[in-house]
Amino acid sequence: MTEEGERRPARVVVADDQTVVREGIVMLLGLLPGVEVVGAAGDGEEAVRLVGELAPDVVLMDLRMPRCDGVEATRRIRTEHPATQVVVLTTYADDESVFPALRAGARGYLTKDAGGDEIVRAVHGVLSGDAGLAPSIQRRLLERLSESEPRRTGPSEPSDGLTTRETEVLVLIAEGFNNQQIASRLHVSPATVKTHINNLFAKTGIKDRAQAVRYAYGKGLVRPPRG
Repeated sequence: MTEEGERRPARVVVADDQTVVREGIVMLLGLLPGVEVVGAAGDGEEAVRLVGELAPDVVLMDLRMPRCDGVEATRRIRTEHPATQVVVLTTYADDESVFPALRAGARGYLTKDAGGDEIVRAVHGVLSGDAGLAPSIQRRLLERLSESEPRRTGPSEPSDGLTTRETEVLVLIAEGFNNQQIASRLHVSPATVKTHINNLFAKTGIKDRAQAVRYAYGKGLVRPPRG
């Protein structure tokens, strides 16, 4: 893995219907290393069109927009242009906003009080296969998943042909660790972690880290959060 300074800047489209907010985000990102803003959209319809024209790496997506809202735009982008990732950047952090956006295919979710460095980390995180979720959003996601899954009396045996190490990686994903942190905890390289993730995704049919969290809870591999 290259160092931060050597990594190709992530090409980003910003979508927000409020001109002053949109221009502010563009200006902020323009001052930070690691990202290149290639376009800006005033609504979801324009965001989808720009993705088709510019093929950005990531869209920073507001949710409440005219013509086509952020959830529908996210769904269309992830269906029509799967190489482009979506990170939601919005004022709203209620369950009715968070979970539809994640189900539509967003890989990250930040609120607009996030700092520039946090936004850049989320952008590069989703490109590396991590979930770019604000800590409060990730905690609520885990709580929602633990409430929706039946309670288990204890961890089950690894299933779907997962090896012990693949199961360890799965558990750490469900506990909120990113690839670099997993590599440090298991004393392996980030590339090895990616290989384990690719293997366990293929064996289980999991498509992203949010599904991995649900799978781990469903199999009783992770205890529900307390408090």
